[in-house]
Amino acid sequence: MSFEISAEGTHPRLDAYLASKLDDLSRSRIQALIREQYIRVNGKPAKPRDSVKTGDSISVVIPEAVPDIAAPQDIPLDILFEDADIIVIHKAHGMVVHPAPGNPDGTLVNALLHHCKGKLSGIGGVERPGIVHRLDKDTSGCLVVAKTDIAHQSLVTQFSERSTMEKLYLAVTHGIPLKDKDTIFTHIGRHPVNRQKMAVITPPAGKTAITDYRILATDLATKSALIRCHLHTGRTHQIRVHLHHIGTPILGDPIYGKKHELPTPRLMLHAWQLSFEHPVSRQKLHFTAPPPDDFKPWLDLAGAACL
Repeated sequence: MSFEISAEGTHPRLDAYLASKLDDLSRSRIQALIREQYIRVNGKPAKPRDSVKTGDSISVVIPEAVPDIAAPQDIPLDILFEDADIIVIHKAHGMVVHPAPGNPDGTLVNALLHHCKGKLSGIGGVERPGIVHRLDKDTSGCLVVAKTDIAHQSLVTQFSERSTMEKLYLAVTHGIPLKDKDTIFTHIGRHPVNRQKMAVITPPAGKTAITDYRILATDLATKSALIRCHLHTGRTHQIRVHLHHIGTPILGDPIYGKKHELPTPRLMLHAWQLSFEHPVSRQKLHFTAPPPDDFKPWLDLAGAACL
């Protein structure tokens, strides 16, 4: 479809203008199409908030619908534990957890549907069956998935209350924190300007975020450090935001990192250990995902005693 803006009337934001013309599309759907560049102004990408002007030509392409249900795919998994109720995975860095725009397949969910033959908790919906918590695409390490609805409800409660759940991460930072160990206590919410980022914000806005950290090793030659982080809350990008907040962002972080940092092939963040109660037996379970080879130079400096 295409629209030509005449000289008549006022000219609002692009998304508002199209919402008045396209009755079968919601404003949020229109905004998504603009961001994905299916909607262009004068042949060029635009933003939802851009104002339309007299003489502008707007082109709209509605992409074909894709199935909501993820398809099983035979993708290798590094399984740390599995029984009738749960499965614990050592997720590789670079693997997306569930399908989303730009990553329709090849995800952990696709692999789990094949491995578990579709027997996963349905609470997460067709796009996120069994998914209780997430790890960013470039974060490796421990992740637990629910195979039954009872297990899903129990794990969600444990992640929320944190009384029986413990998560330890390893991170390599650009720069060395001033304190060997400390607790970072802030509020985290959406960045006021860049809505794709999270940020430390002033209360009461945002949500409480608490991270304990301890330096395990430092490399003065590269001005970097291996950090162990203990999460007491589970906010989006929490460790990445907190370490950036104290001036030592994680190496390889494309969102919160520094320019001209030490070259690294990945985001140097690893979900190292995960502990929780089994949702049925109530037995305390503890899992460790061995750090990838990328961490070896700093692990050698730390020594086995520090870990």
